[in-house]
Amino acid sequence: MKNTSSDCTEILVGKGASMDGSTIVARNEDGYGPINPIKFVVHEAKDQKDAFYNSVTTGVKVPLPDHAYRYTATPQADQSDGQYEEAGINEYNVGMSSTETTETNARVLGYDPLVTDGVDEEAMLTLVLPYIKTAKEGAIRLGALLEKYGTGECNSIAFNDKDEIWLLETAGGHHWAAMRLPEDTYAIVPNQTVVQDIDVSDTDNFLVATDLVDFVAKHHLNPQPDKFNFREIFGTHSEEDAYYNTPRTWYGQKLFNPEIEQEPTDQNMTLAKKPSKKIAIEDVQYFLSSHYNGTKYDPFGTFASGTKEEQRQFRSIAMDRNQASSILQIRSDVDKNHAAVQWLSLGFFAYSPYVPFYTNITDTPEDYKNTTNNVDVNNVYWLEKTLSVMIEPHYHEYSDMIHAYLKGCQSFARQRLEATDVSLDNVNDNVTDVLTKSNIKTAAEISSRTHKLFDGIVKKGLTLSKTTWEKGQNL
Repeated sequence: MKNTSSDCTEILVGKGASMDGSTIVARNEDGYGPINPIKFVVHEAKDQKDAFYNSVTTGVKVPLPDHAYRYTATPQADQSDGQYEEAGINEYNVGMSSTETTETNARVLGYDPLVTDGVDEEAMLTLVLPYIKTAKEGAIRLGALLEKYGTGECNSIAFNDKDEIWLLETAGGHHWAAMRLPEDTYAIVPNQTVVQDIDVSDTDNFLVATDLVDFVAKHHLNPQPDKFNFREIFGTHSEEDAYYNTPRTWYGQKLFNPEIEQEPTDQNMTLAKKPSKKIAIEDVQYFLSSHYNGTKYDPFGTFASGTKEEQRQFRSIAMDRNQASSILQIRSDVDKNHAAVQWLSLGFFAYSPYVPFYTNITDTPEDYKNTTNNVDVNNVYWLEKTLSVMIEPHYHEYSDMIHAYLKGCQSFARQRLEATDVSLDNVNDNVTDVLTKSNIKTAAEISSRTHKLFDGIVKKGLTLSKTTWEKGQNL
C-alpha cells in the first residue's frame, strides 16, 4: 500500500488564543484515496546504543541517539512502505504533527531539487519526537536532518510544548525555515507554503537553514529584496492553490474572525491571526470536521442553497479521504504529569467523535491498536469508515442521529477528563497506570456508543430503500 497521507489540513492555536491557555497543534491526516488504515499506539522509552533508522521508502540510514523517550503515534497498519507515525506527544509533553504537504516553486527546485534518498514524511516523527524536550528543539533537530540528508517531499511540520508552537516548512531538497507562532494567534495551514516575513536575526522567533540567506542571494530568488518573505520566495500562487488550498484558510478565518471580508480564492491571507474570541477544543474539532457548513460551498447543501457546481467548487476539509485527526493539546492549568492530551478521531470526521487520550500511558485500547488492512468493525478505524459508507448517501435522513451521537460523545469526553484530573489530586506514584486505565474506560464507552449508532443506522437504512412498497400502494 503506497501512503500518500499528507494531503491534509492543519490548525495551530497559541496559548494566548485558546480558551484554557493550552497550546494546540491539530491536523487532519488525509490521503489521495479513501483507504489507509490507521492505528493508535504508544512506544515505551528505551536505551538503544549504536541504533540506526533504516527507511524502507528512501533507503536513508540515520544514526539514532542512545536513548529514546516514550511517545504516542498514529502509524499506518500496513508498514511495508514506512511507518508514517504522523502525530503524537512524548514524555516531555512535546507534540509533533507531521506532515502537511506543501509545494516549492519550480524556480527554487531548479537550484535545490528534491532527493530520492533522504528523510521523507514516513520517517520524520520517528526520527524526531522521541529525542526532543521542547518544541523549538524539534524544529532544530528536524532542520539539521533536512540539511544533512535532504528530503524528497515539500512539507510543513508543527511542534508544541506548554508554552510555544513552532511551524517548520521545507523548501526544495535541503532548505527550511521555522517560525514561533505568536502566542495570542491561530494559524491555518492548507497544503501550501504559508510562513511569511522572517527576521533571520531573531532566533527567539525564527530559525532557518544555515545557508538559506546565502542560497537565496546567490540565485536571485527574492522578488521583494527589502524583506525576506518565505512564502513569496519559496511558495506557489497557482490556480490549484486558489481552489484547493486557500478556501480552507478562508473558512477557518470566517469562523474565528467573522468580521474579515475576503474571498475563498484570496492568495494573500495573513497566516497568524488574533481570533475575535478565544478558541476552545470544540472549535478546533468543528473546523477540522467541517465542509463549508452554512455556505453555498457545502457539498451536503445543508443550510445554504448553492448550485451543484458551487457545492463542488472547493476541496472540503472533512471528506472521504480523511484517515485520522489528532488534536495535540498541552494544558497549563494542571500538573505536567497529566497535562498532555491527544484527541483522536478516525474515519470521516464529519461523523466521527474526538476521543481524548492522556499520553502519559503504557498502552492504548485494543480496538485502537488492532487495526487491520481488511474491513473489520471490531477496530475503530474500520467501524467509523463503514459508518461513513452508510451515512453519506442519506446524510440528511441520519443527521439528527449523528449530531446527537457526536454531542453526547463530546460531553462525555469532557466529563471523563474532568473526573480523571480531579482523581489525580492525591495521586503521586502510579499516575501513568491511572491514566492508562482511564483512557481504556473512556474509549470503551465511546466505542459502545458508536456500535449503538451503527445498529441504529443499519435499522433506519433498511427503511430507506427505493424498492420499499407499501401494501395497497397506488390502488
